[in-house]
This record gives sequence, C-alpha cells and structure tokens, in this order.
Amino acid sequence: MTLEDDAREYHRRDPPGKVEIATTKPTNTQRDLSLAYSPGVAAPCRDIAESEALAYDYTAKGNLVGVVSNGSAVLGLGDIGAQASKPVMEGKGVLFKRFADIDVFDVELDIDDPEAFVRTVAAMEPTFGGINLEDIAAPDCFEVESALRDELSIPVFHDDQHGTAIISGAALLNAVDIVGKDLSELTVTFAGAGAAATATARFYVSLGIPRENITMCDVDGILSASRADAGELSEYAEPFARGVDDGDLADAIEGADVFVGLSVGGIVSQEMVRSMADDPVVFAMANPEPEIAYEDAKDARDDTVVVATGRSDDPNQVNNVLGFPFIFRGALDARATEINEEMKRAAAEALAELARQDVPDAVVKAYGDQPLRFGPDYLIPKPLDQRVLYEVTPAVARAAMDSGAARRELDLDAYREELEARLGTSREMMRVVLNKAKSDPKRVALAEGEDEKMIRAANRMVEEGIAEPVLVGREEVIRRTVAELGLEFEPTVTDPEESEWERYADHLYELRQRKGLTRTEASELVHGDSNYFASVMVALDDADAMLTGRTNHYPSALRPPLQVIGTAEDADYAAGVYALTFKNRVVFCADATVNLDPNEEVLAEVTRHTAELARSFNVEPRAALLSYSDFGSVDNQGVRKPREAVRMLHDDPSVGFPVDGEMQADTALVEEMLTGTYEFAELDGPANVLVFPNLEAGNIGYKLLQRLGGAEAIGPMLVGMDKPVHVMQRGDEVKDIVNLAGVAVVDAQGE
Repeated sequence: MTLEDDAREYHRRDPPGKVEIATTKPTNTQRDLSLAYSPGVAAPCRDIAESEALAYDYTAKGNLVGVVSNGSAVLGLGDIGAQASKPVMEGKGVLFKRFADIDVFDVELDIDDPEAFVRTVAAMEPTFGGINLEDIAAPDCFEVESALRDELSIPVFHDDQHGTAIISGAALLNAVDIVGKDLSELTVTFAGAGAAATATARFYVSLGIPRENITMCDVDGILSASRADAGELSEYAEPFARGVDDGDLADAIEGADVFVGLSVGGIVSQEMVRSMADDPVVFAMANPEPEIAYEDAKDARDDTVVVATGRSDDPNQVNNVLGFPFIFRGALDARATEINEEMKRAAAEALAELARQDVPDAVVKAYGDQPLRFGPDYLIPKPLDQRVLYEVTPAVARAAMDSGAARRELDLDAYREELEARLGTSREMMRVVLNKAKSDPKRVALAEGEDEKMIRAANRMVEEGIAEPVLVGREEVIRRTVAELGLEFEPTVTDPEESEWERYADHLYELRQRKGLTRTEASELVHGDSNYFASVMVALDDADAMLTGRTNHYPSALRPPLQVIGTAEDADYAAGVYALTFKNRVVFCADATVNLDPNEEVLAEVTRHTAELARSFNVEPRAALLSYSDFGSVDNQGVRKPREAVRMLHDDPSVGFPVDGEMQADTALVEEMLTGTYEFAELDGPANVLVFPNLEAGNIGYKLLQRLGGAEAIGPMLVGMDKPVHVMQRGDEVKDIVNLAGVAVVDAQGE
C-alpha cells in the first residue's frame, strides 16, 4: 500500500477521525451526574455570572484552544475549502495534546469574507482560552489575525505566519554563532513574500537583523519600491521592498550571509550557493521539496554551509511543532491576553539554548541512534525531545509576565516541575527525590567512569546540582571523552591505576584475607577492577555512595559491594526494588534482582526496607506479601513463607506501616476485592509495596506490569546495604543513571 492508502485507512478506522471527547470527572453514580449537570451545575454557573474569570477555575477554558480555519491555504493542497481541511485541523489538535497536553476543538468555518470570519471567531471567545488560526490565505490571514488580536482578550496566533519565524529564528541564533558572525551585520535574502516569509522577516528584525539588510524576492523578482507592481504589495511586504530594480533571486542571493526560502522547490542552484558570502546559512524551507536539497547545498562549496529544511529526513528540520504547543501552554497557564513579540523571542531563545545541551538517549534512539550534538547538523532540538515542554514553556510564561501580558503570576520553579509532571508519574516522583538530593548533594562514585553515558550522567548531575560525581577510571580517557562530547564541565576523576591507592588494597586484604584473598590479589582487584575500587572508596568514606552495573552483568557488579560494604547493621540481606509508575498510582516491587528463594525472615526484612524506600519518595507504604492464595485458602510450604513473614512483621513494634498477606496480586491491588471480601485485612487501601515470594515471580511480575500495564520503571534500587549502592541494568540510559544517583544521595543524607 502507498502512504496515501495507509493514511486513508488510518483516518477511517473505527471510530473515524483522530480525536474524541473524554470526561475528566467521575460519572459513575447518580450523584456524579447531578454534580456534572443538573442541578449541581447551577452553582458554578452563578459564580461565573458574577465573575467571568472563574470560568478558568470551573471549566476547561484554561486548557482549551480553538484551531480555526476556512481551508483557503492548506499546506501543499491550496484552497480546498473548510470541510476538506478538517483532517488537518484534527491533526493539529493531536499535536497540541501530544506535545503540551492542551485540548482542542477544531472549528472549520465556511466563510471567505474576512470581516465575517472575524465576527464569527470573536463570538466564540467565551469557549476558548486561546485561538490558533490555521491555513488561511494571504492577505486575509493578516487582517483576520490583527482584527482578532485587537478585539479578543485571549491569545490569538496564526501559526503559518509565526511558527516558521520562531523555529527558524532559533536555528538562526545558533547558526550565526557556529559561523562566527553577528546578527547586526548579516545580509539576508528571502525567496517568498507571503505570510510566512514576511512574518519571518519581521521576526528576524526583532532578533537584531537590520531591516535594510533584508532583501525579499517573489515570483517576479526582487521587491523594490520602483517596481511596476510596487503599489500592489501588501502592507506587510512593502517595508521589505528595498532591493535593486530589475533584479532576480540570483542577483539577490549573491554575497548574502543568509538565504531563507519560503517559496517553491528547486529554485536555488549550487552555483547560487557558491555566490554567497563565506560560511553561508541556507534555510531552504519549501515543502515537500526545498528550494535546494540539503546535500546539494552542503556539497556546493568547501567552507561551512549551515543548512536547514522543512523535511523530517534532513538534519535541522524547521518544524512548527517545536513552537505552537509550548507557546500556547505558557500563554494559557499565565492566562495571557496575547502572544506578543517578547513571548515569541523567548521561545526562540529557549529553543536555541536547549540545542546546546546534551541530548537524552531516548531522543537519540528515536532518530536512529545518530549522534545529536550541537553543531552545523544540529541547530535546534528534535520534535520528540520532551524537554522542550519544561524548558521553552516557562520561558514563554516568564516573558508574558515580564511584558505585562499575563493575568496570573506563576512561581516558575514550581511551574517547571508541574510541566515535567505532565510527562508522567515517574518524573513527578523523581522530582521529589531529586529536590531532596539538591538540598544536600553527596559524593557519588561512578565505578564505570570511562563509559560515555556515565560521563554524560555526571555532567547532568553537576548541572542539576543533585550530586558530586566522582568518575572512576583513567583520567586521560575520561577527559578526552568529555572534550569529544563537547561537555562544558570539569570532571572529578579518580584513577585506580595510580600507586597511591595501595591503602585501598590494604583495606580489601584485611576484609577478605580469611576468605581466600591474598595481598597480591587484593592489589590486582583494586587497580584492575573499578567495582572493587569504588566499593572500597565508599567503605573508607572517600565517597558517600556508589553506582555501577551499566556495562556489567548484575551478579558480577553486585559481588564487590556486597563483599566490601556489606549489609546494614539491621539487615542481613540486600534486595532489588523497582518503582513502577502508572497514570494514577505507583507500586514498589521487591525482590526483583537479588534473592533467589527467600525464607520468611528474608521476606520480612525485604518488606521493611522496601517500605523505607517508598517513604523516600514521599509515598506512605501499604505492603502486601503476594502468593497464589488468599489468607490461608491454600496451605503448603510455599504459601506459609509469606504468611509467616506477615506474622513476624505484625509482632515487630518498630513496623509503622500496614502490611498483610499472603494474598493474590489482584486482591492486593483492587480495593473492592480486599475490603469487600476480607474486611479483617490490615491494609486500609490498595497496596503500593508488593513483595513477591521469590526472585522468579518478582522478575516476571514487574516486567509484565511494565510492558503490558504501560508502567514506567525506576530502578533497580538496592536496599539493605550498609551504605548507598545501586547496581543498574546493563544498557541503562543517562536519565536512569541520574535518577539512581538522586536516590543514592537521598540514601546518603540519611546516613
């Protein structure tokens, strides 16, 4: 099947279209319905009648954008009319929801007259928190946006004009930095004089490019005041009619520092690129075919050519989805009356800054594992980079407040965390831990310090202030990798090969000499195995915590810290715990990595330590010891172990949390099953600490919950150790390393 056939099938699958309405409040009982509608709904209606601002508190207005179009200029399709444009407008709503959690009603108006269009949209102001105008032909789009901005007290934004301007503006800020030029001295040539081109030119002026340095061309050549049709130019194109008489695009591009294409494909040749100034910037953004292909522009000359297009298969795709969801998110949350120039500039500057940061592994994987590092082929973030939500949006909100457009003051630190929490419960939970870590950072030894991801994680720890990472490895290798990665931080490195660490060998020998270890072997382990080195480092208080396991099998990575650091005074066993986060709940699963066939004493101890871990995440534990039976329904040796462990916990006065079992997993998790059938149970709600009867069940169970239940996993987190040690899974990503470092620091704070 062709792409078009696939798209038709995608859209008509039952239910047709791409969006639906979902309720956000319970509607299960008669009382729920009486609150949602009559008679209960009368109360908020009366309140809003007295104060219209309460609509933001009582209704979805504050998170609802109208995507409005008449279908007169649909990208790549032209004037196809309002009805035919509906799939595009629904798609726009999908992007708003996917990237910024904003709800959308798409509104297709069969209205060609601009004044009637404005009156119709203006009449819908009570419904929406903002209006996104889409695919309206020039010059009507200018008139419509301007009139609605003047008339409405909610943000109005024509994305076709401003989206490309903002995203390409971010790319321009980084491009000129790479080629070592100054905005105030750039000469810029535009191909195209429509809505997107003129809006982009105006935005570039606001960024600092002199208006007189911009030359604009349309299909008839260079815009100039003396051209025969100069009187017919729109009021938006006329200010850029400053070029030479009778010139064409080839004349305009010669000697230019920057080419901006918002016209049609294939109109720029390699010879024209060669005629540009040294180290030119070429933004060929016509779709689906750029004015010049990416590779053709790069190959046109031997110096640096920085190229961006609108294509997803090229580096530096100028994609409006990097802009409008996050600009509206910030505007809605600040209850802005408009999206002004300050807010647009703030978005562009934040995008440019984000492109200079280390790129998360998940983003790299999503784009084929190709290196993504700031430079000529990576000017702006990728659309699937989730950081855009909590890096760009607060910048927009700040600009709204600073410029006087906001009707609501936001605590931007708290707001950033709120935005990050929108990306998932795991992020919200980890933010609790990371904030605790920031309050008192500790030294964390990274045993595999030469690993690239460990180095990138160390950089993140320093940037976020959550830990003082110590990279264990050869210093020259680590520093070389830091330079190659372009990271701007000064790593703390400890090299085990240096002779001064013989005191570590002495300590290891003292610990293990009656376990078959010779002095020579102790020296070899310390100098040759970074896991033993880091373990001794923590044991001797030269570091407060330790991370390892990314490049080792779990048992081999766990063995050194168990031998050197050992378990805590009140513990005889260590255990591995995963926190699984779902949309509305979190569960801690133990033991998933360490104890093969625990007895009742081990199960009881694992339960206590896992409950302590839950509290470090600000989760009050309710523990269930799992089995395939409920409270004695089966009696054999297997189910007696969790049953006996529960008895031991009930008899222990130091256990300050509800715990019960043995019970089946659904009994533990479904409140109606637990309280409806087993009213004697100690749990006062669904369990959030699940203790599995053995390693096999624990490992299988957490993976099924993660994969089939759509949970995000944090861990494995090692509990029961004398000092904080965490052994991660092989292949963990940078964010996993950083998260475990945060957990380790919080552990160390309690030492």
